[in-house]
Amino acid sequence: MTLVDRTQVDVVRVDLGARSYDIHIGGGLVTRAGELIAPVLHQKRAIVVTDTHVARLHLEALLESLHEAGIAAEAIVLPAGEATKSFAELESLCDRLLALKAERGTTLIALGGGVIGDITGFAAAILLRGIDFIQVPTTLLAQVDSSVGGKTGINTQQGKNLIGSFYQPRLVLADIEVLDTLPRRELLAGYAEIVKYGLINDPAFFAWCEGHGAGIISGEASARRHAIAASCRAKAAIVGADERESADRALLNLGHTFGHALEAECGYGDDLLHGEAVAIGMVMAFDLSARLGLCPLEDAARVQRHLASLGLPTSPAWIDGRSFSSARLVEHMTRDKKVKDGRIGFVLARGIGQAFTPAYADLADVAAMLDEAIAA
Repeated sequence: MTLVDRTQVDVVRVDLGARSYDIHIGGGLVTRAGELIAPVLHQKRAIVVTDTHVARLHLEALLESLHEAGIAAEAIVLPAGEATKSFAELESLCDRLLALKAERGTTLIALGGGVIGDITGFAAAILLRGIDFIQVPTTLLAQVDSSVGGKTGINTQQGKNLIGSFYQPRLVLADIEVLDTLPRRELLAGYAEIVKYGLINDPAFFAWCEGHGAGIISGEASARRHAIAASCRAKAAIVGADERESADRALLNLGHTFGHALEAECGYGDDLLHGEAVAIGMVMAFDLSARLGLCPLEDAARVQRHLASLGLPTSPAWIDGRSFSSARLVEHMTRDKKVKDGRIGFVLARGIGQAFTPAYADLADVAAMLDEAIAA
């Protein structure tokens, strides 16, 4: 177990005017949730949305904390897994919320990873034309990425997160102690998103990750808190300047165009976690950048080396029992949200910490790079 000093809590502000909110990062926040949540509630009532796996681990502690703060709370437990981000589960969730007589003053609390945060936030955005929600992310990936910034949504057969809305939470509580319940694979998946912030615009942070990545995975509390806080500050700055992804916020998709294509080809199952797909996608983005003469070969190699050193996948060949074709992956990419006038807008890089977008590449170059990656 991680030894955590619960007095050490970082607070990161997401500055969006009247819709600004705080991200609290530290230990023991689930057991303190009631006192932290109470000041942002319109009425002392909340409905917790979680999944079957997280409910067994953390739901009782959260409900007890809410009740101790005088907050009436009920829970809805959804199936665990990416398949929950569907129209069918969204409809079921909204029906269950209405059956519980949720009002406009009722607040939803998303207790879980990115799947729960995304579907709960989307339900909050559309239920009664909009009610408040709070994020209590329980995975490293959700703490550093999906719980921050207000992207909510579900998947469809056409691709990932193609149905959704920008809808900001009222508060985010990132409890680093809950990360002790995660398997190493889930921690690594979250770590890929941490590395992403260094690769976008902070080469010093990437260098810090090279020295501390192993500690983050093994459970060094101070390293985890620093990495999460640094990631949240980086994302908060970008979101504050470009909430609806009309410009620089698209940089946060580094590696995602390739990664989402791989996830779609794998059917959004356990064969490939989102963070694993992002890790492969970031290597591909740097490889394509190097192929186009935009980025030094050594920088591309350095990215691949660091991710591989911790056990993250860096090519599709890592995925057991799957065969890929560049044509199929490119077809998935044409459905990406960043496609404009039929052209795929990539996030590429001129070096570590020098990502830029939009970048349009000849699809022949993309296919050649994919063919090499698939054969690796």
